[in-house]
Amino acid sequence: MSHKPTRRQFIQTTAATGIGYWVAGGVSAQESTAPNEKIAMASIGIGGKGSSDSNDAGKAGDMVAICDVDVKRLDAANKRFPNAKPYTDFRKMLDEMGGSIDAVTVSTPDHTHTPAALMAMRMGKHCFCQKPLSHSIYQARLLGKVAREMKVATQMGNQGTAMDGLRKSVAMIKAGAVGTVKEVHVWTNRPIWPQGGPRSEPTECPEHLKWDLWLGPAPVRPYAKGYHPFAWRGWWDFGTGALGDMACHTVNMPFMALDLRDPISVQAVTSGHNRDSYPKWSIIDFEFPANNRRPAVKLVWYDGGKRPDKELLEGDPPKGSGCVVVGEKGKLSSSDDYGSIGKLYGDVDQSEVEFTKSPGHFAEWVDAIKGGPQAVSNFPDYAGPLTETILLGNLAVWVADKGEGEKVLWDAKNLKCTNIEGLEHIVKPQYREGYMLDV
Repeated sequence: MSHKPTRRQFIQTTAATGIGYWVAGGVSAQESTAPNEKIAMASIGIGGKGSSDSNDAGKAGDMVAICDVDVKRLDAANKRFPNAKPYTDFRKMLDEMGGSIDAVTVSTPDHTHTPAALMAMRMGKHCFCQKPLSHSIYQARLLGKVAREMKVATQMGNQGTAMDGLRKSVAMIKAGAVGTVKEVHVWTNRPIWPQGGPRSEPTECPEHLKWDLWLGPAPVRPYAKGYHPFAWRGWWDFGTGALGDMACHTVNMPFMALDLRDPISVQAVTSGHNRDSYPKWSIIDFEFPANNRRPAVKLVWYDGGKRPDKELLEGDPPKGSGCVVVGEKGKLSSSDDYGSIGKLYGDVDQSEVEFTKSPGHFAEWVDAIKGGPQAVSNFPDYAGPLTETILLGNLAVWVADKGEGEKVLWDAKNLKCTNIEGLEHIVKPQYREGYMLDV
């Protein structure tokens, strides 16, 4: 399939964004910033997690532009960054300020991660993007591809990747502390927002919210309460549910330790859902084939109050969020969102292990911008494959709208379900006019 825009698509997009850097296939990535140079930063999304991400960016460089569809948030951020030019449309910001920006942070609802990150990277801008990296499996693959082609420094916001506790647990598993791993169980206390019900009745949109820009590439629907600023996570058009919200954190440690890429099948049991809002709870089984580092392994995900049996933790009832890696000799568990608190069960090898310490999560990205090695959670090598694995679970959730779903057989190389038809729009959603995915 050709990835070149049609003339009609080009006209639609450039009409919305001025000269239109969307067609930046020929734009070369800029040279890495010299070690002592100030990085010109721009932040897209400056509320919620975007508040801390933009603060980190402002400390690491000069904030030259900020963007948010909520004017109240934008005005508040402008007090923190008085020298930054404010925008409500990231396309206009990048179009007008492209020559003055070195790097961009993206901290928006899930459905606008990819269009914002793609536009920035196709202009040669370094990019930090919140988790999950994308709203769909195809988008995760594309973001990694474009990042590699443009030779930009990238990082996803799963900060546990840089924590000593996670890295030590990973090193122990790789060293064989628990023996050959048979299975992994991961659970979360999400959702902590309303999910699994009908839409609220449409109502008048607040003047400070640019609703059409908030919708971005998603299908048009009227404004209603329950979307902005937080509960969007529970809707298929905007979020990725409990799994997408937290698994890039809670699956992070076993993913790194066991190279949990390219599952061959995934199957879900859920509370049922209307294919508009995610279910109240789900349990998802992932199957991974053997590779040159380990035999085949199974991962089970639990959300919405579902938990593994307490016997899995030798009688300790699993609480909150956590994970446990089950080996033939023993088990290693973590009782936090980030996989950074390790506890061992059984006759396991507790020898000291060596691991590389991080200078700090955000610092890894800044160092990469200045010519250092890529951050561990860079898009092509880590964040993209992790997000692909995670979001495959939502493909199984979609199938399980009546409760127990059919097993989804997955061809990871070609991003295709081989046994169920009609899932292409979940693998690769279509953008509405004014936004482009493929170039």
